[in-house]
Amino acid sequence: MGDVVHNLPVVGDLRASVPDCRIDWVVEDAFSAIPALHSGVDQVIPVSLRRWRRHPFAAGTRREIADLRSRLRQTRYDEVIDTQGLLKSALLAWMTHGHSHGLDWKSAREPLRVFYDKVYAVSWSAHAVQRNRSLASKALGYAISETPEYGIAVRSESMASLESAFPVKGTGDLAVLLHASSAARKEWPENDWVRLGEYLAAQGMISVLPFGNAEERQRSERLAVRIPGARVPPALGLDQQAALMSGARIVVGVDTGLTHLAAALGRPTIGLYRATDPAATGLYGSSRALNLGGIGMKPSSDEVASATQRLLEKI
Repeated sequence: MGDVVHNLPVVGDLRASVPDCRIDWVVEDAFSAIPALHSGVDQVIPVSLRRWRRHPFAAGTRREIADLRSRLRQTRYDEVIDTQGLLKSALLAWMTHGHSHGLDWKSAREPLRVFYDKVYAVSWSAHAVQRNRSLASKALGYAISETPEYGIAVRSESMASLESAFPVKGTGDLAVLLHASSAARKEWPENDWVRLGEYLAAQGMISVLPFGNAEERQRSERLAVRIPGARVPPALGLDQQAALMSGARIVVGVDTGLTHLAAALGRPTIGLYRATDPAATGLYGSSRALNLGGIGMKPSSDEVASATQRLLEKI
């Protein structure tokens, strides 16, 4: 999900440089709600690579891949840009009609030169957002602005869907706490979440604890028992979670795609890092976002509470 969010500024760059261009975005179906938030995207084309990998030889998988290839080749694109630089994304670029662009062998995570018509060097020292913007600008020959624009907004139907599933209007200031991550090494200890939740409650805020699976739901419920006034929503779709975060007074989350999405939505957001380098993939391009911690450096609950106060004072 983070990779998808990190590509949103490319859309704004393209629209500013080539105003009459048409932009189609091929994306994993679980994350297709994210590019759909950007008015500059003409068509979102979902794919199911994760599911296909689990059943690569099933008749249904072969049929769906054939259908996707047929759909991609119905349009003769002028340019096809693979910013992810993985075998799966390179194969999708290869399936598409159009002059293809990608990272050179020193800049990509996998050697993929054979799949592209032209490749480019992009510095590994740059943040992921800037890497994506740099690749696209080199491919199409335009200059990029200093500050990225994510350009997304939650649609009214998503707000209505959230209100139907989890009414929050008029309940008070919300603090969305994103405790879940795909990797245990990225998690923040439960006791720290409780202490932060207690601090937020003392400031008059209601902590909301979303979840993505059964294990995460159990953690949300454990935390809600210990955090005064905390609420656990039902299972929410990605568009509903975006709507929830767009109305939050503050969002605090571990290194996960939802935390990046909150910052891209312009909400005051704090990213907590323990196992990854925020200089490479942290919250980026927003004056209302802060990164705390780093590889082997767990932020304390006091540090996070202090950072929360600083962000809220800016509002």
